[in-house]
Amino acid sequence: MIFLGLIAAIVVIALAAGLGIALGGGGGASDWALSVGGCVAQTSPDLGRKHATQLPKGFKYNSFPPTSGTHYPTPAIWNIYDEPVRQMLLVHNLEHGGIVVQYGDQVPAETVDQIRTWYQSDPNAKIVAPLPALKDKVAVTAWTHLMTCPGFNQEAFDAFTQAFRYNGPERFPPNRLEPGT
Repeated sequence: MIFLGLIAAIVVIALAAGLGIALGGGGGASDWALSVGGCVAQTSPDLGRKHATQLPKGFKYNSFPPTSGTHYPTPAIWNIYDEPVRQMLLVHNLEHGGIVVQYGDQVPAETVDQIRTWYQSDPNAKIVAPLPALKDKVAVTAWTHLMTCPGFNQEAFDAFTQAFRYNGPERFPPNRLEPGT
């Protein structure tokens, strides 16, 4: 029994380490993809950091939800939201090194509760909000990085956060990215 537990722990650690290595090694405009526990992660080219109150005519983000590009001049307040948040606000949070978790309107309430509990255990530089267009998916974003999951996956969420939180192109000390700020 102990032996089986040890093997299971090694498998979980190997999966988390593999995700962390792949996420950390993807950087910049190079594309990478990885599938762990049903989560698929990718990197998109950096679309720049222009501030605007609306998207320029013809501008389109290169991922959904967006991971870089034109964004609102001020970021959203770090928090858990019950209503969708404008993507242009959230992109600014990503620029500051934040992690944004959004879930579709078909994601079960139990999964949303797991995401909220995960957030509350370490809320710095994180936002959680609904995004109905994701339907039954959960998206975790950082600057140029997107991970889409069929539900909550603690190991994948933790590895993504460890790889990308506080690593946006406009960095702030962690104490400036606390909930409510």
